[in-house]
Amino acid sequence: MVSTRSTAATEESEVDVTVQGQEQAEYPRQWEADVVLSDGGTVHIRPIAAADADKLIAFHGRLSDRTRYYRYFGPYPRMPQRDVERFTHVDYVNRVALVALLGDDIVAVGRYDRLGEQKSAEVAFVVEDSHQGRGLGSILLEHLAAAARERGLQRFVAEVLAENSTMVRVFRDAGYQVSRAMEEGVVHLEFDIDLTEESVAVARAREQAAEARSVHNLLRPRSVAVIGASTDHRKIGHAVLANLLTADFTGPVYPVNPEHRSVRGVRAYPSVLDIPDEVDLAVVAIPAAGVTEVLDDCLAKGVKTLVIVSSGFSESGPAGREVEREMVREARVHGMRVVGPNALGVVNTDPDFRLNASLAPQLPGRGRTGFFCQSGALGVAILATATERGLGLSTFVSAGNRADVSGNDLLQYWQTDPATDVVLLYLESFGNPRKFGRLARRLARSKPVVVVKSGRNAVRPGLAATSVQIDETSVQALFEQSGVIRVESVAQMFDTALLLAHQPLPQGDRVAIVGNSSALGMLAADVAQAQGLELAGEPVDVGASAGPEVFAAAVRDAALRPDVDALVTVFAPPVAVPGTAYARAMREALQDADVARSKPVVTTFLAAEGVPDELAVPGPDGIAGKGSVPSYPSPERSVLALARVTRYAQWRAAPQGHFVRPSDVDAEQARSLVEDWLAAGIGKLDDERALRLLACYGIDVVPFRRVGGVEEAVAAAEALGFPVALKSVSDQLRHRNDLVGVRLDLGSAEAVRAAYADIRRVSGLDEVYVQRMAVRGTSCVIDLMDDPSFGTLVSFGLSGVASELLGDKAYRALPLSDEDVSALVRAPRAAPLLAGYRGSEPADLAALEDLVLRVATLAEDLPEVRDLALRPVLASPVGAVVTGAKVAIGESPVALDTGPRRLR
Repeated sequence: MVSTRSTAATEESEVDVTVQGQEQAEYPRQWEADVVLSDGGTVHIRPIAAADADKLIAFHGRLSDRTRYYRYFGPYPRMPQRDVERFTHVDYVNRVALVALLGDDIVAVGRYDRLGEQKSAEVAFVVEDSHQGRGLGSILLEHLAAAARERGLQRFVAEVLAENSTMVRVFRDAGYQVSRAMEEGVVHLEFDIDLTEESVAVARAREQAAEARSVHNLLRPRSVAVIGASTDHRKIGHAVLANLLTADFTGPVYPVNPEHRSVRGVRAYPSVLDIPDEVDLAVVAIPAAGVTEVLDDCLAKGVKTLVIVSSGFSESGPAGREVEREMVREARVHGMRVVGPNALGVVNTDPDFRLNASLAPQLPGRGRTGFFCQSGALGVAILATATERGLGLSTFVSAGNRADVSGNDLLQYWQTDPATDVVLLYLESFGNPRKFGRLARRLARSKPVVVVKSGRNAVRPGLAATSVQIDETSVQALFEQSGVIRVESVAQMFDTALLLAHQPLPQGDRVAIVGNSSALGMLAADVAQAQGLELAGEPVDVGASAGPEVFAAAVRDAALRPDVDALVTVFAPPVAVPGTAYARAMREALQDADVARSKPVVTTFLAAEGVPDELAVPGPDGIAGKGSVPSYPSPERSVLALARVTRYAQWRAAPQGHFVRPSDVDAEQARSLVEDWLAAGIGKLDDERALRLLACYGIDVVPFRRVGGVEEAVAAAEALGFPVALKSVSDQLRHRNDLVGVRLDLGSAEAVRAAYADIRRVSGLDEVYVQRMAVRGTSCVIDLMDDPSFGTLVSFGLSGVASELLGDKAYRALPLSDEDVSALVRAPRAAPLLAGYRGSEPADLAALEDLVLRVATLAEDLPEVRDLALRPVLASPVGAVVTGAKVAIGESPVALDTGPRRLR
């Protein structure tokens, strides 16, 4: 029983725990959330309101005697009016209650009450009996803890009957460090509610399981209803029904049509409520205006998921967008997930289901590749192309306007789907890019993710309502960091997918090329080298007149070489001998070499696209399986596909890294400073404030003074110690590459006076910076790039005209692991200058990485820091020092992947 006691139901509850002087806060709308439960269903969570009194009484009346006893430590059969008032009237600060709603009914309540003026609160839950075991207690605990942290609380306490083992387990398994004490059959629990690595990991594991389950319900239904099934062959309701029946769906199919007794020979029902058996999935093919009317019927019927193929929603304009939002809100509060609207539909080729709940009449064969796209029209073309190229699919989802179910949900599902080995995504936009990066990074460690990202400059109207704009630099950093294989077209996607689906990942980047055409072999070699692959010797040319045995022997010899990680074969058909003989000989040679598990092979056999029958190795169900050799129309395409897969294999084999924090960080002090400055209306930080903030993260700037005259400059130089540098206070002049605003290595008062006069003449300003000279080193720049919809990127580059002109900067998205930091400082094309270029002494890269990590930690802790630049940073063999810093703060942007679990 998910329930705990709150003293609010006892006589002691009459004591007001509100802190003196605390006024009631406004209704905290930001705490509202739709959440997915462990069984894949949804509920709506929101703060309780005074108007919920009747709902709360009804909820209490549905509780069993046992649940009431666990919650209130007594029978408590009736809720007195004074308790109804107290439970529903809260101040949203010291007394907070959240309710979980399914339809119009409360199914769970969680609350906390602050204990006096302490930073602790007593927490309690109760869940309706019929909804226990769905993870509601864990969800409420997460959301209450987040609300409490927002209100300045630090600790929860709870009293639980010892026999209430389920509730004790909710607290124990939440990832907090829980202390326990027992007295007279009551377990007293206490724990800090600050997020920990373990509590975040627990929440994300539960999120993955819940969202995967919701997609499981979608793709593996036991029965399907088609609402709007039509006898008119021109209507989509007829097409969906026909495709379900043609695919031979293994469960019952129920047409819903109030005007006909049957559709396509299958008995029809006036409404979904009239169907005598359970319905797991409903495909909705009625006009947009009538969609919301079917939701109540689907709730009453217990439908788990909806696929809405109808159009006329957000793609049609503001009115349709509002209808779409209301429809999704209603579906979620009714416990259902939604695909669409304006969707092509969903497909599962598993023979246990054979589900084609889509508008696509032709499906590819069964395979181990999952596919997600947003555009319905493009989805038809994608399915047709997969069929032509011989790429089998496990599952396919076209989400249309993506009002609810998105690519992120599918990533969660494919993470644990044993039937899917490769993931393909055609994305026009992002709904939650930070979450996408987190999920893709985890998935790509075990299953390759190939993405076409269109919509660089515009998003179609149907997706605009659920999309966020994200800068192309952010997209690229997101993909690189997540191990995503990015391609530019559907053709490149299938080229890459065919290789991933049928061949192993290469163990290295050494490539052998074997063929019967020197021209094609050299072309393949040129592309391989241009893509960073290493040639394992010159291309082998057996000659145009070589027979199948000679060709096969050369292929086998190359495959057996220990210095070869992958094999490219180029084959131009001779005139005299059929190509099938060569194919048979090559396949047998590869089988003899036994490389199917360790070395990928690509070919341009007969310029075929896909997997030729002659080079296919049948899988368990007869279609091309592992070991089949994919063929490409040209050597360029085959080698490009191999290069993409090789880079992915290198990323996957690299250490994952750890998310570490410097030990000497004072985040609490930094947070206090930023909050005070924001409250005072300060945006751009002056030098003193910037130094104070950076010092909280162990980032020191070479000592300097800002002075207003020549004699002050001399005095500052003497105080700092010669030699010194003079710099203009103008950012534009100070950072010019010709150093027009900077004078270095000033070793005397006379030199300072002369330098001051020069800078004064150039800038027209009296003020200058006087700074102690730092050890000479390579000049670098570390800064933050703010993407309001995505979050913060950390960038690194070397200073100089060429670097700035060519945009030679590298970017990584927060959070950064130690491996991310290491890769970032080595990513710019000019980075070899830091590693001992042409015999120079290498810079202290460890010190540079530590500095980048500190900047990343600051950005992660303080999203209010909207602009930060350390420039220049001088990297030398003895360390990395900061000689200039600029910081600006502002209100934190919306965090898209933080806080308790919630749907977008």
